[in-house]
Amino acid sequence: MAVTRDMIIRDILKENADAAAILMSFGLGCIGCPSAQMETLEEAAAVHGINVDNLVEALNK
Repeated sequence: MAVTRDMIIRDILKENADAAAILMSFGLGCIGCPSAQMETLEEAAAVHGINVDNLVEALNK
């Protein structure tokens, strides 16, 4: 599965548990918070000031 910016964080983690470490390395430590259940990767990146393109690239490696 290729990760895209419009995917819900919960769905990314469901497909690939290793994604948690990558998300946390980018400063997204709230992967277990309620927002992760309905927030897209792009929305979370924007809130945390993270370049979503870099994050998507790292998750797809």
